[in-house]
Amino acid sequence: MADIYLLLGIFLVFWYFIYLRKVAETARLQALRYCKQQGLQYISIARKSAKLSFSKRHGIFVKSDFEFEFSGDGESSAQGVIQLHGLKLHHVDLPAYRI
Repeated sequence: MADIYLLLGIFLVFWYFIYLRKVAETARLQALRYCKQQGLQYISIARKSAKLSFSKRHGIFVKSDFEFEFSGDGESSAQGVIQLHGLKLHHVDLPAYRI
């Protein structure tokens, strides 16, 4: 019986890492799309945090924050924050940047 629990635990850890990769790819695509819509140059993205959360509307989901770097004028760079709830874009926050 203990072997089943061990296998289940290993499977859940493996699934979580694969799911986090899928979330990271979704965040990268959302950042690219947002930069293209706003006329910005996309530079890079990095995960800031990922944690399990609960809300009445969404149920249990993974709340992920990503920092992405962009440029408005092609010379300087700034960092914005993308927040995902599961695989869905929740919020994009940009600081003031040079045009």
